[in-house]
Amino acid sequence: MRDLRKTYNVPEREGGLRAAAASLFRRRTREVVAVDGITFAVEPGEIVGFLGPNGAGKTTTLKVLSGLLHPTSGEVMVLGHVPWQRDSAYLRRMTLIMGQRNQLTWDIPVVDSFELNRAIFEVSPADYAERLGELTQLLDLAELLRKPVRNLSLGERMKVEIAGSLLHRPEILFLDEPTIGLDVTMQRRIREFIAAYNERTSATTLLTSHYMADVEALCKRVVVIHHGRLLYDGDLSGLVARFAPLKTIGIDLETGAEADRERIASLVGHDDWLVEHSPERVVLRVPRAETARVAAVLLRELRVADLAVEEPPIDEVIDMVFAAPADDGEPRRADSAEAGRTA
Repeated sequence: MRDLRKTYNVPEREGGLRAAAASLFRRRTREVVAVDGITFAVEPGEIVGFLGPNGAGKTTTLKVLSGLLHPTSGEVMVLGHVPWQRDSAYLRRMTLIMGQRNQLTWDIPVVDSFELNRAIFEVSPADYAERLGELTQLLDLAELLRKPVRNLSLGERMKVEIAGSLLHRPEILFLDEPTIGLDVTMQRRIREFIAAYNERTSATTLLTSHYMADVEALCKRVVVIHHGRLLYDGDLSGLVARFAPLKTIGIDLETGAEADRERIASLVGHDDWLVEHSPERVVLRVPRAETARVAAVLLRELRVADLAVEEPPIDEVIDMVFAAPADDGEPRRADSAEAGRTA
């Protein structure tokens, strides 16, 4: 993907009857930039997290990549195809799964919708039986196949939607919020399935999700966009290191080994680093460069039962990314290797 742009002309008017009548003769529009010059590449077999707040341009980008939308400008090549030309050879090799969007027929049994997909994608009966058996095992679908889709719970429906989208064994998966609205247990099962499917088939996957547990479990690399522009492209660990300047040090003291606030502040050199203090526990938030020194001082000077050094939660890091866009308009990358990958 090179310099991908997508803009919309959106009609707008004031409320009221007079404004409605005037808009019949003179329509006012404004230009909305959904995607603003995005460039990146995804290698075969990668699972890449595609992150951004609502309205950042993620779904628009996925719709361009899957051929549902024409871009305003830019170049895109997926598996050697231009997506919006909608070549049948390309459509047979990719799938787009959008959370809480139905592709299976509402009133017929799930297995009948699967059979329809088999016919559409011209999957042979032997391959269909093998793949259905594999997907049934991975997603635990045996009890669901003969139920109408309308009788399934949200989690069950999401499982059969995913299975139906994979019967033709796509090489590219565009997953747009596949776990949205699901309970924690079902989210975990969907994540495990995506990881297992990638391992079995080496399918390349671009995943959007507002649940950072999905991203942490599946993606070593993330691409972050905001207001349609690329903010970061690199390893998830590099994202944390770049945008989270502080680490948390938590200390549990031995029984009876109390340490007052003034002494701890004196040991570390900063009172404002101390964020939690009780007779048994001390929590500090310190600059990354100071982490080793502070931990060593505390271990030496206090009677420590346990000490843990932690990164901030990935949700907080993502919030920091959105709060600190690149001043020069250039994407932020983890290192020179990442920069070369997106060239």
